[in-house]
Amino acid sequence: MSIHPTAIVDKAAELDPSVDVGPYAVIEGPVRLAANVTVYPHAYLCGWTRIGQNCEIHMGAVVGHLPQDRAFTGERSHCEVGPNTVIREYATVHRGTKPESKTVVGSDCLLGVASHVAHNCVVGDHVNMLNSATLGGYVSVGPRAFISGNVFIHQFVRVGELVMISGGARLACDVPPFLLAHGRNQVGGINRVGLVRAEMPGDQIREIHQAYKTLYRSGKPLSHSIAQLAETLVTPAGRRMVEFLTAERKRPLVRTGGAPGPSPGSPV
Repeated sequence: MSIHPTAIVDKAAELDPSVDVGPYAVIEGPVRLAANVTVYPHAYLCGWTRIGQNCEIHMGAVVGHLPQDRAFTGERSHCEVGPNTVIREYATVHRGTKPESKTVVGSDCLLGVASHVAHNCVVGDHVNMLNSATLGGYVSVGPRAFISGNVFIHQFVRVGELVMISGGARLACDVPPFLLAHGRNQVGGINRVGLVRAEMPGDQIREIHQAYKTLYRSGKPLSHSIAQLAETLVTPAGRRMVEFLTAERKRPLVRTGGAPGPSPGSPV
């Protein structure tokens, strides 16, 4: 174990012998760090936080601090970060609001400089959040989603698997899996490049493309389109899209189509 003499490590913390803690870092409370975690100078970890093996917590990052929620009353809550995740400079991950609730960041994620994961968010595996991307409370992000820089996502929004969100987007609506999102609550087709890079079979990509046209090009009511997709989508990716579309939600689905651009859309 390598702990710089200027670092402050609480006696209640549990650190694997292979952990590396840099100068002026602070580890406060019952934090647990698994094997080969690197904590860079001036990082701050606190509370009932669990960091998986091989993670990197860079300079000035804050993980496990109190939620920005007026409903928080000080009880114990949690923050979990999966293995191989990198949290870059000045990123923040807050713990849950309700007693024993938690914020979860999956494995193999990248949280860019000054990005923010608010209380009770659930971020799937292999998610990239670039610089200054912000998730409000209770947001969920599916596996392998890509959130570009300066994106703001409203609380309770769901972002599906392999969604690609372009820089500067503002989202207050759920984004179904495998789509491209941009602007203000707009979608502009399927994330074809992402699906190919993920080695999704061609028949599944074709079905997702047809599902997109049914949702956003048919002109039919949303409920009718979802019911139609529930009956017709048969591939694994298609069924995962149906599962997303038919799940309980607190935000509406994005409804506007078109190529990426700056014009705002109107969610229904």
